[in-house]
Amino acid sequence: MSEIIRLISEVITEKNLPNGIGLKELDDGGTVPMQDYEIVFAGDAHAVHPIFYPGGNIGKLAISGTVNDLLMMGAKPLAIADTLVVEEGFEIKKLKKILETMNETAKEAHIAIIAGDFKVVPKGKIDQILISTFGIGIVKKNQLILDSGLQPGDKIILTGSIGDHGIAIMAHREGIEFETELLSDTAPLVETIQAALSVGQVTAMKDPTRGGIAAALNEFAEKSNVSIWLRENQIPIKEAVHAASEMLGIDPYEVTCEGKALIGVKEKNVNQVLETIKKTKYGKDAAIIGTVKSERPGMVILETKIGGHRIVEMPYGEPIPRVC
Repeated sequence: MSEIIRLISEVITEKNLPNGIGLKELDDGGTVPMQDYEIVFAGDAHAVHPIFYPGGNIGKLAISGTVNDLLMMGAKPLAIADTLVVEEGFEIKKLKKILETMNETAKEAHIAIIAGDFKVVPKGKIDQILISTFGIGIVKKNQLILDSGLQPGDKIILTGSIGDHGIAIMAHREGIEFETELLSDTAPLVETIQAALSVGQVTAMKDPTRGGIAAALNEFAEKSNVSIWLRENQIPIKEAVHAASEMLGIDPYEVTCEGKALIGVKEKNVNQVLETIKKTKYGKDAAIIGTVKSERPGMVILETKIGGHRIVEMPYGEPIPRVC
């Protein structure tokens, strides 16, 4: 993926509008500066397999992913446009279910699906259906939140357990069963993020999708020129996710989440932000998992349960393909 990003960066020369955020920053979206506000844009494409999975489907994923990208920049999501590409023979009842889920998710996120496109390609040219989404949101100029906003002394909040989405899909593919059903965490985080922002002193936010919390935290550390120190015993993880990760030889820190956020908060406000988040539907398992420091900038360091330390490196690839 880093090679593709490098290629895009080399070929695309017009990366930003004047005074706006764009491809130079590689944040969760880009901005169009207005007089008092920033218009925030975010786009995504979805090729998850299977298209229906425990806890969601490709439609719920498409809306949630783009809504969450807008939220991570501090924006209020307003609307989404989508493009659906299906292969010949795709069942109408499947399409109806996906569209119904997209509508339900948009309603939960308080946004409208205002435009889109629909294409059919020859059978076998794609795997059933692909969905591309493009979202728009708005934020006051002085309230835009970027990956580069962390400062030494900040605390890191994780809004819930890690690895649920990726492991739920992998277990479903491989036929692995648990005593209690493991569901994807796919969800729009409007209530949770707006609750955090209402308290204030939020310095950075990121949803740990591709590459999990390992990738998101490393992006924070690099862009903010800080180090992040984690405590393993404070990172929420379901027993089923832990067991499946060990069975499959996967690092759960690198597994995609689709309904969680990492939030940087000033130390003086962190407990109030945490308690506010924990009152929301998708924030009940939120925890403070780490501290931001100035030493060893660009690194993410984990204090293990036995008191040792290890570096959490940027993942070199996605351990579970086609989960988003």
